Amino acid sequence: MDLVEVATGSILAVRLFDVAFAIDLGKAEDTWARTVRTESSRGRLTTTPPKAVAFGVPPVAIGLGFTTLTLPNGPVQATATARLYDFGVVSLILRVSVACLSWDEFSQRVNEVDLAVGLTPAIPMWTELLDRVRRGVGDALIRPTRATLEEDYLVGIANTFSERLTAEALLDRLDLVPMLSGENRPLSDGARRDLLRHRYSFYTDDLVVLTWDRAFIYEPRGDTDVIDVLEVANAQLLEMRYYDEKLDAELPRMYEQVERASRGLNVLAARRYAGLARQLYTMVAEVTELTEQVDNALQVTEDVYLARVYAAALELFRVRLVTSAVNRKLAIIRDTYSALYDKAASSRSAIMEAAILLLIAVELVLALLRR
Repeated sequence: MDLVEVATGSILAVRLFDVAFAIDLGKAEDTWARTVRTESSRGRLTTTPPKAVAFGVPPVAIGLGFTTLTLPNGPVQATATARLYDFGVVSLILRVSVACLSWDEFSQRVNEVDLAVGLTPAIPMWTELLDRVRRGVGDALIRPTRATLEEDYLVGIANTFSERLTAEALLDRLDLVPMLSGENRPLSDGARRDLLRHRYSFYTDDLVVLTWDRAFIYEPRGDTDVIDVLEVANAQLLEMRYYDEKLDAELPRMYEQVERASRGLNVLAARRYAGLARQLYTMVAEVTELTEQVDNALQVTEDVYLARVYAAALELFRVRLVTSAVNRKLAIIRDTYSALYDKAASSRSAIMEAAILLLIAVELVLALLRR
């Protein structure tokens, strides 16, 4: 049995919600300060130079005080904060501090927090925190939605151990798999390799291990940049899922509208096609603008280490896969818009030709009548 203890650290439970089409962050800061009377701040990476990695539009961070989690060994206090992203996502973070726990106890505490915050079913605690944010920022939410689309993530952080450890020594002496998997039963060698595949270090004494829904971070300097990067990647996944579902709902409706537009008198077809084409163009422009904001939420240029962590998170969270699906559906709508525009133009041309022929016929009839 290894006697290494986590001397200081914390556990983060993160849940992200899509709450609006967009958020006016400047108005959110002003409204929060006026109604709640507590401070807010703009997010920034703590140790990375802005020219290397920066937020596209820095999110607004606000404090939500404390909440109590009920664990098997008794209640613990968690610090609650929220971050607001301009593309309509609110991230709620609960931080539970830990100290002087053996590694097995630390892994167990992570799993207990996971169960306590109810990361799978929605529980009143999250709803209450989110409602406080909604009330506190007021009409800074642009076209708010009550949809329940959400993402969650769990992070175990060790800042110091009872002895100095390098990343290599940590991996040799401590079993990260129970903490990363949440499983008490032994996993197969293949499953263990998959869980530990995405691990990264910059210095000899730091380590990041990423999985689909959990991460372990060893950071003796208290740097939070990796945590911020993981949060942004989760926010991007959530927003892309939102647009993927939105377009899934719009495509059948679009087909029905196209079919309806093609019925009835040809005299009205041009107007119907033109009106539907305008609707589709507006939708494509709106979704494209917001997805570009999401894509540019974090700009990584010179920091190779954070770039690798960010790219790994995007891969693990399937952000690029969902983004590709959104782009394919947008392409279908663009093609439909072009076809409708061509049909509208053809219908207008047919109407003009018919009108010209009718005028010629009228002229001929009038000429014959005059004779």
